[in-house]
Amino acid sequence: MRFKKSLLILALAAVGHTAYAGVSADEAKQLGNSLTLIGAEKAGNKDGSIPAYTGGLTKAPAGFKEGDGIRPNPFAGEKPLYSVDAKSMDKHADKLTEGAKALMKRYPSFRIDVYPTHRTVAFPKFVTDNTAKCAVSAKTTNKGLSMDGCHAGFPFPIPKTGNEAMWNHLVRFNGQSYAAKYRNLINDASGRTSLATEGMNVQEYPYWDASKTSAETYWRIKNTYTGPARRAGEALMVIDPLDMATKDRRAWQYLPGQRRVKVAPDLSHDTPNPGTSGSNTFDDIFLFTGSMERFNFKLVGKKEMFVPYNAYGAVYQAKQDDLLKPGHLNPDLVRWELHRVWVVEATLGEGKRHVYSKRIFYLDEDSWAALASDQYDARGQLYRVGFAYMAPSYEIPAPYTDMFGQYDLISGMYSLTGFIAETGGMRPTKPASVSNWSPDALAGGGLR
Repeated sequence: MRFKKSLLILALAAVGHTAYAGVSADEAKQLGNSLTLIGAEKAGNKDGSIPAYTGGLTKAPAGFKEGDGIRPNPFAGEKPLYSVDAKSMDKHADKLTEGAKALMKRYPSFRIDVYPTHRTVAFPKFVTDNTAKCAVSAKTTNKGLSMDGCHAGFPFPIPKTGNEAMWNHLVRFNGQSYAAKYRNLINDASGRTSLATEGMNVQEYPYWDASKTSAETYWRIKNTYTGPARRAGEALMVIDPLDMATKDRRAWQYLPGQRRVKVAPDLSHDTPNPGTSGSNTFDDIFLFTGSMERFNFKLVGKKEMFVPYNAYGAVYQAKQDDLLKPGHLNPDLVRWELHRVWVVEATLGEGKRHVYSKRIFYLDEDSWAALASDQYDARGQLYRVGFAYMAPSYEIPAPYTDMFGQYDLISGMYSLTGFIAETGGMRPTKPASVSNWSPDALAGGGLR
């Protein structure tokens, strides 16, 4: 009887482990065959409007200078195939997010210019190699709030749950470390553009350090503000762990008036983000960032949708005054393409508090980055609409989606975060030493 009981315990333990682990070895064999090495469908769609994946864009176009932060547009000579606006939106309704439809209804001048689809996303070999390993070893724990069993690869190339898909987005690969001087801009209901913040931004993903076998931190960011004048000298640092359930986000602020660094435990979830003058929340960053604890995430499936893509013109070539127009970004400067996206629906958990009751995220199948989002208020009405403007860094290679914005349908204002076209662009950097990510270092970097 003891022997049979022991076998039963071992069997139950094995079943429990399987329930939390990645896909089977047989299922993982799809990677590199019917699926790309990070889990996208390799084939094009039926009518050819989405082409087959052939490896992405890995060669810089003419005019790119190595080490420069500004990336030329490899598709500058292309013209739109067609445009979609309020008059034609019904014809394309199945490929428009609810947010895009709402903007078309509200602003007759808002349209999307649809260009030929180019599957430009590419990754270094170590990323794809490690993703194949992670497919069978990665797992979520603590009800999906934490992730382990994977390093330097996409953990869930064949996702089964909404949390798994969102973990792919959270750890998305933009490069291991990079820096940019940026502007966060606000366009108010009157159509006037103002500077919310300007400064130096350094981001690192220790998770993508291929020289190591593991990391506790997946992302960290340090902002040193240089403008506007009232905020010059302030600094902010955020560090996010892979074990969000037991360790949670760590954050610090340096305020020059107080001349000291303060722990900032509230820089998460629906706390208004001062970096955008409070126009959106901290977990609106990158359309979603931070802990998933307040929502239940459901993997709805995959759809063909119009999303901002290969948006080099908006990200790297645009002038601020030309890009930000009353009501919305200048449609002439934003490129949209038809791509397959994973749809993830997040509903507010029972007993949880947030300004959003529901959120819909659209994750690009080739990069796992969220490129669009719809946020609903407590009444169930569409409240804010988000878009991220992808412009892959072909020389790394890596997607880059750090310019994003949110439209507030109630106030009539919108924000644009991470505008770098007039401030030198984005440059890959070498990761800083651990000491540079201490509170003391934050104080030194934030001095006026």
